Amino acid sequence: MKNLKMYFFALVLVSFISCTKEDDKSTENVDSEMVGANMTADFTSELDFNSGIDIASNNSSYSSKTTNEASVVPACATVTVNNTTPGVFPKIFTVDFGTGCTQNGITRSGILTITLSGYVMTNGSTMTIERSNYYVNLRKIEGTVVYTNETTNVAIPQWTRTLTNGKITLPNGAVFTHSGTRTVKQTAGVSTLLLGDNIYEVISGTHTVNRPNGSTLTSTIVEPLIKKYACNYISQGKLNLQGTVLDGVLDYGNNNCDNLATYYHNPNGQTYNVNL
Repeated sequence: MKNLKMYFFALVLVSFISCTKEDDKSTENVDSEMVGANMTADFTSELDFNSGIDIASNNSSYSSKTTNEASVVPACATVTVNNTTPGVFPKIFTVDFGTGCTQNGITRSGILTITLSGYVMTNGSTMTIERSNYYVNLRKIEGTVVYTNETTNVAIPQWTRTLTNGKITLPNGAVFTHSGTRTVKQTAGVSTLLLGDNIYEVISGTHTVNRPNGSTLTSTIVEPLIKKYACNYISQGKLNLQGTVLDGVLDYGNNNCDNLATYYHNPNGQTYNVNL
């Protein structure tokens, strides 16, 4: 009888430990900072890509397309280039936002270095974006982003976006490292002479964010992320988020131009509003 009681106790204990492990993701608090860091990684990459597209257009390095609309690079930023001869590459642009430069509610400081190996819209050309003491809305953004043009159909330009050595430091001192690859295509505005009607879709790829304490998060495209040139933010699309604590879907909404998203946590069905 004694052995039977001990066996029963051991069985209950094992069952309890097993259930506890399975319930970890549903009982722990959702790591909203990790979700926000993941959003920041995509947001800043596309924001800086817009800056590169803008600069290329204004310096005869895009194609024959020109723009008469407000630049996404603020007038308070200083833009310089290593050579101004049309058709001569590489072109290295330095965008200096100084100690603080604000446009459309986004404040940037520091320096972006954007290197074009050829015309942005030409297959095989690359746009390399490097950050130096660069901040976006008080978040320090580090890392190198390379957009490689892989267009096979001129009506649907496409790039592979590769981010390496990414690092985000929040105002409270929290640090995240990140890296990943996405595929981006242009789905509107290709045939017009304006940039303002351009729409880009991030259609596939994964991205991983890490905390120094070892927790991780991997995001995968579920529905294409919609990024309008005329909007600072990703306005639509869904990501599947899987990590140490997180297990759910990040939904960017119904194509409104705002900085809001909703996270749906699968284990317990709770929803959380997230903003940049």
